[in-house]
Amino acid sequence: MKTNKFLLGFLALAIFLVGCASDDTANVIIENPNGGPTNPTNPDDLVIGGTLSEDLTLETGSEYKMTSALIVPDGFVLTIEPGVIIRATTGADVYVAIMQGGKIMAEGTSTNPIVFTSDSATPNAGDWGGLIVLGKAPINSVSGGDATSTSEIGGLAYGGSATDDNSGILKYLRIEYSGGAADASSENNGFSFYGVGSGTTIEYIQAFEGKDDGVEFFGGTVNASFVSVIGAQDDSIDWTEGYTGTLTNVYVEHRQAHDKGIEADGFNTDIGNNSDPLFWSAPTINNLTINGNGSSNENEAVRLRAGTRGLFNNVLISGFAEGFDLDSDGVDSPTGQGVLDGETAVTDITFEDTTVNLKNDTEATFDESTFFSGMGNGTGADYGSWNTGWTRN
Repeated sequence: MKTNKFLLGFLALAIFLVGCASDDTANVIIENPNGGPTNPTNPDDLVIGGTLSEDLTLETGSEYKMTSALIVPDGFVLTIEPGVIIRATTGADVYVAIMQGGKIMAEGTSTNPIVFTSDSATPNAGDWGGLIVLGKAPINSVSGGDATSTSEIGGLAYGGSATDDNSGILKYLRIEYSGGAADASSENNGFSFYGVGSGTTIEYIQAFEGKDDGVEFFGGTVNASFVSVIGAQDDSIDWTEGYTGTLTNVYVEHRQAHDKGIEADGFNTDIGNNSDPLFWSAPTINNLTINGNGSSNENEAVRLRAGTRGLFNNVLISGFAEGFDLDSDGVDSPTGQGVLDGETAVTDITFEDTTVNLKNDTEATFDESTFFSGMGNGTGADYGSWNTGWTRN
């Protein structure tokens, strides 16, 4: 069994992993200057939290207890090996944040995924925070070179001009019971990608039973593929602040508590008047399935607003009152203009148990024949071909 020793700087706590004992069981000592060393109740738990002062590797075969925010600053790397389980104690202030210039290298496998979950014996949505990645790619909430904004959780910087910025790798990684709210306006998501660049690899990720959004993009250029969101109690997929990446093979499934399958903004409507940004959100979405609970129970599958653009290809939507709802006031957030300009459209789509396919609440004039092409040809994400072994249902 490998041994390692590392230091996590967290306020007055210094946390050390020490060598294996003779019975091959790793022990953890938390040194508290005010009370002397103490051991966790379960000696098999490896306790993590705080701000890294050197690279950290979480090793295959181990489970870790995260008791506070785990921050990876500029220049440091958090590596998580296949099969690692991280159990977070309850609280919105328990989360992982990869700061600008930091990296996370989390590569699980289909048979040995990496799992972040709640440490509660009876876990519930919102038990803990989630994963936050902050990059240096462009955002439209600020202007001028490498100007940055700050995240709603942690107040950490993000944004810049590096379209190919690299924050690391996320692969075969599941996040459960996340989304704890710090206050009425600051909420964690499962995955929060702030200004993340296209040099970052995001493949095979799942947000399961979260309190807020499943996956949210705050600007940036990162691409993501094989994305599963099940049981998000707010929006499953969300983008804002000029997100321009590509999402491929996306599966959304609603449970009893939920909001939209996708809620998309061209700019961030929560941070003041930014209704004339330098550029709009304009991602491409390929192979999308959104399953609702039936047309009599659901609202919109996809809501496009605040000037966002978006090109959708191969879509299957089932069980909604409204398929696509486009909103804007026609001046400050010209969502409809994107349709007229060919920057927002849907190619190859199938609706099942959907009352209204398209609701146009913009001031632009267009109908289904303009917005949709290939009606009845959509097959969606083919979820069953890539979800085995690493997702929860």
